[in-house]
Order: sequence, then C-alpha cells, then structure tokens
Amino acid sequence: MSQHAVQSSPSPADDDSLIIAGRAYQSRLLLGTGKYDSGATAQAAIEASGAEIITVAMRRIELVGASERLSDYLDPEKYLYLPNTSGCYTAREAVRTLRLAREAGGYNLVKLEVVGNKETLYPDMIETLKAAEELIDDGFDVMAYCSDDPNLAARLEEMGCAAIMPLAAPIGSGLGILNPLHIRMIVEQASIPVLVDAGIGTPSDAAIAMELGCDGVLLNTAVAEARDPVRMAAAFRLAVEAGRQAYLAGRMPKRQYASASSPERGYIE
Repeated sequence: MSQHAVQSSPSPADDDSLIIAGRAYQSRLLLGTGKYDSGATAQAAIEASGAEIITVAMRRIELVGASERLSDYLDPEKYLYLPNTSGCYTAREAVRTLRLAREAGGYNLVKLEVVGNKETLYPDMIETLKAAEELIDDGFDVMAYCSDDPNLAARLEEMGCAAIMPLAAPIGSGLGILNPLHIRMIVEQASIPVLVDAGIGTPSDAAIAMELGCDGVLLNTAVAEARDPVRMAAAFRLAVEAGRQAYLAGRMPKRQYASASSPERGYIE
C-alpha cells in the first residue's frame, strides 16, 4: 500500500489547499479509524467527512492473513494511510514501530505519538523529542502529537517536523479546546502546519480550532462514539470548512461597548 497513491501535486498559491510535506490536500479534516462498531460504519463516516488522510495505529494494519482488513473498507488508493504510534510509551518503541511501517508499506509520512501513561495519555515530550530527532534523521516526514506548550512546539519545528499537532484536551475526553491562548501562540509562531489533535468533542470545537488559525483538525472519538457517526462526520466537515473561511475572512474586533449597526446621522426628525 503506497502512501503516494492518493497524494496530489502542490496546488497554485491562490488555492487554499493544506500542504503537508510538500503535498496538497483539499480537506483539512483528518479522521482516525478506531472505535467504530464496524468497518462499514467507519467507511461511511469517513466518506461523509470528506477526509483524505486517515490515521491508523500500526497494530490495526492487517497486511496479510486477515479475513477482514481495514483496506477492505478504506481503499488505500483513495485515502492516505497515516501510520501512528498509538500505544507507544518510549522513543525506542515509536521509532521501531514506524520503521516497520515503512518497511511493510512504504510509509514515509507518519504521526509520532509517545504518551506518558495509560491514565492520561498525555504526551511524554522528552521521549517525543528524542523520537522525532531520530526519525527525521532517518528521512521520515514527522507529524508530531505534542502538548500545547509553545516552546516545545517551536522546538519540534526547529528539528524539522512536517507538522505540529498540539492536543486540545486529553485524548478521547471530548472537552474541547482547554487552552485557546496556547493554541493561538503556537499558530502565530509556526511556519509549518498546526493541526489540533485530541480532545475535540463537537463540531463547534473544530470550528473554534480553525478560527484560531489552525491548519487542520484530527479527531476520532467524537465521530466514532456519536449516536450517528455518519451524520456527525458530515457535521465536522462543515464546521472545519466554516471555521477556515471565518479565519480567512477576519473577525470583527471585540469592543467593550455597543456599536450601532445603523448610521447615527440622517434620522427622520
């Protein structure tokens, strides 16, 4: 399964495509493939979302010998499979996992995720930095899941990551963006894509992330555990698009007092 199958050439400068590692994507919504009640539900939801990039934990990629594979539902010629290191707790584990992914499927664009413990799934930034450096030196294009610390996000960019992926809240919590100021600071200082990853619960959370200037949103649980995953996926698609358009349009300034919508001159006496 070649990761280059679904990638297109970079678009013209006036096109509002998402550019990651030199490749262009029309959708700014990325979806995970876990937690769905069936492969058919995952397929329908991801189609409704318009996502072009889907994340897959390496332990869920069944390359041979499985009676039912992820690729039976999600065509690797249509979607970019983005291997991630979910479940890894050390840099060594993460690097080994992604090297296996490249050997098995030719994957070079990868999502690095190194968590500190099973309770919070909060990123272990010491191990994340260590793994990112080794993977970049090994020629990988690394999208790094990280804390919402602007200094550490800047360090990941300096190292050569392809994208920064700060959490909005703990993985699977659905709490939304707990520290919008931190996300805004990361966005303002970054010259590579910033995608909010983890903690998104509703489409309004995704819209806020995009209004803050994020380049994209990655989520899984908010769709997979919705009462109607397909409808929720479609809602997230619209929210991400609306948030992006609002950011590009530029919001009105906030004011302490009222500002009349009608002119104050020319009233009928």
